Amino acid sequence: MKRDVYLSVDIEADGPIPGPYSMLSLGASVAGTYDADGYAAPDDPRAETWYAELRPISDDYVPEAMAVSGLDRDELRESGRSPEEAMTGFAAWVDEVADRHDASPVFAAYPLGFDWLFTYWYLMSFAGRSPFGHGRALDVKTLYAARARTAISRATKRHMPAAFHPDLPHTHNALDDAVEQAGLLANIMRWR
Repeated sequence: MKRDVYLSVDIEADGPIPGPYSMLSLGASVAGTYDADGYAAPDDPRAETWYAELRPISDDYVPEAMAVSGLDRDELRESGRSPEEAMTGFAAWVDEVADRHDASPVFAAYPLGFDWLFTYWYLMSFAGRSPFGHGRALDVKTLYAARARTAISRATKRHMPAAFHPDLPHTHNALDDAVEQAGLLANIMRWR
């Protein structure tokens, strides 16, 4: 069995779908490995991380989405990385992590749908490839629902045992949230 390396990924965007709207930031953290011997969590989910803020690709945005991210579109137009540079850099980082861990990279997010939608679209559009293939991804919410034997509608963070929540802030900064999510994934994976 080839080892998997889980990469906790979080993004901030200025709307609900990529193309008409823009990914504004992407953060990722190594969240552990899984092989025939089971799951191994990193000592510190802040040890192997990646982060970028990106230039918007359109003029359209949803004001409420901008308020959540706390990012400034005018500043991002000036100082954000181009989507090509950011996504090529992210794909290269994923490849390096996979090589270091001698593993296949797995995209992990809570919930998966939103973060995967933007990241996969951006990778294909601006890097020309996805190091995760077209579906090597793990939805942390579904993982919890399956392990807890509960409905997806009850697989929310507020319904999870308090011990599952890492002592890390959820700030809507993509890197902070990727690190926090890595801790959540580790706690669910270790749960017996």
